[in-house]
Order: sequence, then C-alpha cells, then structure tokens
Amino acid sequence: MQQNVLGQELVPCSLDPVTGYYRTGCCENHGDDPGMHVVCCRVSEEFLRFSAERGNDLSTPLPQFGFAGLRPGDQWCVCASRWAEALAAGIACPIVLESTHISALEFVDLGDLQAHAVTS
Repeated sequence: MQQNVLGQELVPCSLDPVTGYYRTGCCENHGDDPGMHVVCCRVSEEFLRFSAERGNDLSTPLPQFGFAGLRPGDQWCVCASRWAEALAAGIACPIVLESTHISALEFVDLGDLQAHAVTS
C-alpha cells in the first residue's frame, strides 16, 4: 500500500488529466522515478510559468504523447524538488495532502505542505 504524507492510503491525484509517473492517476513512488513525481499539486499560472522557466513546460500540448497540456486548476503529480524550489521562491501551488506521497517529506516539511493544502 502506498502511503500519503498523513500516513494513510494514497488516493488518486487526477484521472483527467491522467497524472503520475506511471500514469495511474496517483503520485506513487516505486523507487524508479528519478524525478520523484510525488507531490499532488493544483497547478497555478505562476507555478506553470515557473516550471517552464526551469525547462519543464507543462502547458504546451504534446499530442504525440497524449498530453493536452495543463491549465491552471488542473491537478498533477510534480517533482518534490520542483515544488520545494517553488516554495523557496514564494510561488508554491496548492497541494492535496491525501494524494501526496509520503516520500515528499524527504524534500519538504509536513508543515509547509499543510500550509498549502487544499481538498480534492
């Protein structure tokens, strides 16, 4: 059983668009995702711009990969290190605690996650 940051069973982050490193809808961690896509974010315009400026454009559609591009308000599993970087820059997007994998705590404090928490 995959656990969230609350120590409970991990719940899906988004099925529309389908997210997660494994495209299961969950921000799972099986130890083989080098980016640690374990933080379930409700992306904002500011976060999308921030990510694009750092080389990860999440807004542009890539139809060849079945990716329509994200819009503000979409939920998506993002790299824990990128979310921590956005937090340090003062533009961390809201996150869903129930859908954020416990391994995110290797990068950020639970208190920081709770301060940005929304319900799915």
